[in-house]
Amino acid sequence: MERAIVHMDMHEYYIACERLANSSLQGMPLIIGGGTNRGTVAACSKEAARFGVRVSMPTGYALKLCPNATVLKGDYGSYANKSKELTEIIKEHAPVVEKSSIHSFFLDITGMDRFFGCYDWTKELSVQISKNSGLDPSWALSVNKTVSKIGAVDSTPRMPRLLEQDKVQHYLNPLPIQRLPKIGDTTFQLLSRIGIRQIGKVSEMPPMVLQKMLGKRGNTIWQHANGIDREPVKPYSEKKAVYMEHDFEMDCIDLQTIKTQLMAMVEQLAFKLRQDNLVTAKVIVKVKYNNLDTETKQSRIPYTSLDHILKKEVQLLFSKLYHRRMRLVKVGVRFSDIVSGSHQINLFEDTGEILSLYNALDSIRNKYGMNAVGTSSAFQNFRTK
Repeated sequence: MERAIVHMDMHEYYIACERLANSSLQGMPLIIGGGTNRGTVAACSKEAARFGVRVSMPTGYALKLCPNATVLKGDYGSYANKSKELTEIIKEHAPVVEKSSIHSFFLDITGMDRFFGCYDWTKELSVQISKNSGLDPSWALSVNKTVSKIGAVDSTPRMPRLLEQDKVQHYLNPLPIQRLPKIGDTTFQLLSRIGIRQIGKVSEMPPMVLQKMLGKRGNTIWQHANGIDREPVKPYSEKKAVYMEHDFEMDCIDLQTIKTQLMAMVEQLAFKLRQDNLVTAKVIVKVKYNNLDTETKQSRIPYTSLDHILKKEVQLLFSKLYHRRMRLVKVGVRFSDIVSGSHQINLFEDTGEILSLYNALDSIRNKYGMNAVGTSSAFQNFRTK
């Protein structure tokens, strides 16, 4: 049976949430981001984009381009709550749902045509979402995740896109290669230098040539360029927490050793959050003394997945917690109140330079392993619980 996969996205999600909360913002040029000195644009409305404002641009420069824009700090808590509302609406209707970000979803509705057609069914679902959440989804329906996601970029709430198997290649061919997954700046420059700038040109290349140029992912890119993607839609479930604990080989009272372990665990957990497109709002630190007493301390923070914010909080909690100055047999770090969220949301607090650094560090870790790079003074083996 030919698969029927929908990619549904709430375009301009943060802007739409702000306008739902405050109708007076309708039609105004809006910028969501940090302060004007070192902050960065996390999202902007179409009205601001017409002046050249773009995501990741310094907020100060954006205001020079669009001086009449209203700058909003952004409330990720409210965005996360609206995302949960959307998730519940979609899960109530769709048989298989994968949440790919705070505002986008994959739906596997294969077989729904037996009832009243996949396209009509998705149109009805989009009406229900709009009616019950106040947000208007853009979506595309096709035969796999890659094609439906690419198609959703060009769709609007009033003009969804249907890409049946016999139309897929015709649609993909003229598109720029940057629209394919796994095509970053380096890969784009490499292919561009040999005249490969459209997806159709990639699809015509021998797959072995792409493999020699790009390694294992070369074959995946070739398949995507030919509209081939067998990856299933993975049923979504909200992750509750991530945590790690370290058992000291010998009872420990050395503060530097203890803090080094805590910071190394924070780095690993924060990296995992970013890999899974998650953010946390609750930090818990645990210590176990050599008399087997266990104590914990916790705090709430704005949603984040960045090491330097989480490290600061863990250090603060540990300083409040570890007052008995007894030997420790175990320390632990736990991040809970986890929600799906794009890394972009951290632009509310952090500069583009910091985010670029995290992206570079994560790229190295993905390629060479977690221990390839870090900011802690030591990486040691610790047990993940």
